[in-house]
Amino acid sequence: MRTLPAVDQLATRLRQASSNGTPSLLEAGAAARAVLEQRRAELAAGATDEVDLVARALAHLRGSLHYVLNGTGVVLHTNLGRAPLADVAAHALDATARGYLNLELDLSSGRRGHRDRHLSGLLRELTGAEGGLAVNNGAAAVMLATAAVAGPGRSIAVSRGQLVEIGGGFRIPDVIAHSGAQLIEVGTTNRTRLEDYRAAVEAGADVILRVHPSNFRAVGYVEDVSVEQLCTLGVPVIDDVGSGLLADHLQALAEEPSVRASVQAGAAVVCFSGDKLLGGPQAGILVGTDTAIEACRAHPLVRALRIGRLPLAALAATLALYRDPARAVAELPVLAMLTVDRATLENRAERLAEQTGARIVETAAKVGGGSLPLLDLHGPAVAIQSLDADKLGAMLRASDPPLLTRIVNGQVVIDPRTLNDEEIDVAAAVVRRVLATGP
Repeated sequence: MRTLPAVDQLATRLRQASSNGTPSLLEAGAAARAVLEQRRAELAAGATDEVDLVARALAHLRGSLHYVLNGTGVVLHTNLGRAPLADVAAHALDATARGYLNLELDLSSGRRGHRDRHLSGLLRELTGAEGGLAVNNGAAAVMLATAAVAGPGRSIAVSRGQLVEIGGGFRIPDVIAHSGAQLIEVGTTNRTRLEDYRAAVEAGADVILRVHPSNFRAVGYVEDVSVEQLCTLGVPVIDDVGSGLLADHLQALAEEPSVRASVQAGAAVVCFSGDKLLGGPQAGILVGTDTAIEACRAHPLVRALRIGRLPLAALAATLALYRDPARAVAELPVLAMLTVDRATLENRAERLAEQTGARIVETAAKVGGGSLPLLDLHGPAVAIQSLDADKLGAMLRASDPPLLTRIVNGQVVIDPRTLNDEEIDVAAAVVRRVLATGP
């Protein structure tokens, strides 16, 4: 530890080395203290490696959230923020972030308004529902719907095959427990019939919750009940369709439940995410009947779960694209990646291979984000041979910008499906730079 510099010495070296604008003395001092504290802990734990303290301090000043290149082929990569935004949504974010806006102000009357009105008209127009609102994520939408439509003193019937756990430990039984409602399990893990639900309703179930399994599928000896059938039983149906498919004209996505179909079937509330197949920011969206949506809007939870002004602006711009389905497919990155033609993928792969010396292989990308888990998106990718693929993958991940890849059969694979045309050259430059010094 005697070899460690003093805080002011490291701060001075940091200011001299900074190329992105000289940090102030206070900023440099804070970074130096943080890095030295970290290094002391490492040395106390027995570390013997050499580290560049200035480089660490510069990284500390930059922060930990970075733009990355997604070469994994996973379109909705949860760890990478799921759906990248369309240009119009990014512009809407920028415009609303730099000043004030009429978030909860009715400009015509000068009175306080509701932020929901910026979305409710679009949601009605696009889904055919009587009402709509948005909260901060998909889990929040389900929680609000169960609490508002059912709640204390009431009961919710759910198929045993749909008592699932969503990412992050979000379990449907826990959601119902927090709503105050009683859970009534119906059917079996693999087979649930309409008669099972009917028996539950006759026994006093007040609400039916249908949960799309999203990130897995049960296959073989299975049976389920459609939302159309459930809506004939005379009680409100909450339909959690998960990914938020509005582009239901795309054949590639035909196995994903359609928001419009659930609305047309008569579901009281349809819940879905904004940052999955919809292609927008993180949000939870609820559409349905006036009665059910008003109950959600009036519930005390809605303020705690409400959507912020920036994701609201991005979501409104994203939804507006769906007025023209062809424009939505062309401009929403998620839909563009899912429907990209093979010729375009081959062109990207060839460019990447030519610039890196890699070879082209056939691979299968994934939708990700809890959507269409059985769907393989076949296409070309590039594979880099290496004596140590894990080490090479780590070096690419530590580059600037970081390049995320897959390890397949001892090779580092880069999938061009999740790299746009402009990013191909950037990714190639990262690979060349790393290969010049790496394994």
